[in-house]
Amino acid sequence: MKLLTRDVPPRSAWALEQAGVHPLLSRLFAARGVLSAEDLDNSLTRLLPPDTLKNTDRAAALLADAIAQDHRMCIVADYDCDGATACATGLRGLRLLGAKHAHYLVPDRVRDGYGLTPPIAERVHASGAQILITVDNGIASIEGVARAKALGLKVLVTDHHLCAVVEGQTRLPDADVIVNPNQPACDFASKSIAGVGVMFYILMALRAELRQRGVIQGSGPRLDTLLPLVALGTVADVVQLDANNRRLVAQGLKRIRAGSMPAGMAALFAAAGRKTASASTFDFGFALGPRINAAGRLSDMTLGIECLLTDDVSQAHTLASTLDGINRERRDIEGHMREQALAVADTLFEDSEQAPPAICVFDPDFHEGVVGIVASRIKDRFHRPSFVFASSAAEGNSHVLKGSGRSIAGFHLRDALDLVAKRHPNLLQRFGGHAMAAGCTILETGLETFESALAQVAQEWLDQATLTRTLETDGPLEPQYRRLDLVDALQQEVWGQGFAAPTFCEDLEVVSQRLIADKHLSLKLKHQGEPVDGMWFGRTEPLPARARLAFRLDADSWRGERKVRFLIEAAE
Repeated sequence: MKLLTRDVPPRSAWALEQAGVHPLLSRLFAARGVLSAEDLDNSLTRLLPPDTLKNTDRAAALLADAIAQDHRMCIVADYDCDGATACATGLRGLRLLGAKHAHYLVPDRVRDGYGLTPPIAERVHASGAQILITVDNGIASIEGVARAKALGLKVLVTDHHLCAVVEGQTRLPDADVIVNPNQPACDFASKSIAGVGVMFYILMALRAELRQRGVIQGSGPRLDTLLPLVALGTVADVVQLDANNRRLVAQGLKRIRAGSMPAGMAALFAAAGRKTASASTFDFGFALGPRINAAGRLSDMTLGIECLLTDDVSQAHTLASTLDGINRERRDIEGHMREQALAVADTLFEDSEQAPPAICVFDPDFHEGVVGIVASRIKDRFHRPSFVFASSAAEGNSHVLKGSGRSIAGFHLRDALDLVAKRHPNLLQRFGGHAMAAGCTILETGLETFESALAQVAQEWLDQATLTRTLETDGPLEPQYRRLDLVDALQQEVWGQGFAAPTFCEDLEVVSQRLIADKHLSLKLKHQGEPVDGMWFGRTEPLPARARLAFRLDADSWRGERKVRFLIEAAE
């Protein structure tokens, strides 16, 4: 592991300090591209205007007409946390704004696959709906949208994924309205907004449309009550936290810490043993998000959506408890699969330095619901683009493999799949995704071809610098900042993808070390001559007496006493 130190533009850091920002935070923010205190203003008035997101006006008009005509609306959701929160946000928002007949349908991962398919369009039509709304999917659902239109449905596609490209040309579904910041000719500045964020923007536009029509008076219903859901989906989907996304997340956290959130979110915090008063982005990413996602991976995302929709406290706790149990099952399956997958990967090479440029792993016993998580673990261990495949659990489709991939910086996984598809036209039955995560479906007979084709692309695109594992850090930590109040201040900020949590780096003396539960390393360290506790979760190998370590600031509570400790992230 090579530990790098972020550059800190001195003028930006100075400007932030002069504006009253703490010196440590000034340095951290400046290193992440914050130029002035204005960039740290997370007020709602600083959000990008809804009218800058292409077609929000047309979407608002379509929905306002549907409400006026008392039409039935059906949201087709996705089975991950972004899709679940987008669905719950959409339904809650539509009902707040006067929709009397709005329901949802969420595809089954095994039976239906991803996105709006023709059979799902038929089920929506059979439900009596006249308006079909996709959330967090639909931009690549050419056939599904066509079937819905043929059945007489009006279709509103809301999505944030990249558009389909056929023979070098962008291909869009023939929907009545498409709202997606990544569609052609959309100038919305936040291209990385999550699916739930897109839905929230449409609701803001709809409220403005209803106000203009005189349907609602004054400011109208409080849509800010939906921001806890928007914050959860944004962080859980690991989208880049640009300035606009940070504002959405900050506003959601503000309301959660004040105790204002849907009953299901409060119940999920309780099930995870987390406190809402000190809620952070880490809670979204490592506690609530996985519990919602587990429903889509192993069971039915209806459980997750219902948990986010209910206002009944008792029902919320029952659903949250069920989701917690499913997540424990998911962890057990993932752990077993990870051991199998790493064992297979280990047979390919003697050590990680000799790993092939891309790794593909398949086992007939793998569960398709957790292949993405296992791919992420393999990618983290070997620092290579990694794909994990499982046999489809759909009846009669055991010869079909569903794969999920995770990538490293510098290797655009969806573009790599696109090149594989061009070179082998009949290999990929379907594919899609982003730069860092993508999925595809192939026949089992095509696995060897896929493996060699992906490795060939990786060989062409990756160089030694890209294949060298690196970690950006914030350099040394001044000893006067090793304080509990600064630990708490850091945890209150919005950190995540593209706006990484602070990680410091310097030489530390290792005074003593011991294993806990045979899988974690508990440390007694000296930081610039002063003692401090340390913990390295998931590390079993001992450290030398002195080591260059990357660490995060944390607070450890023991017998009512809180102390600063270092959470070790890496060693050089």
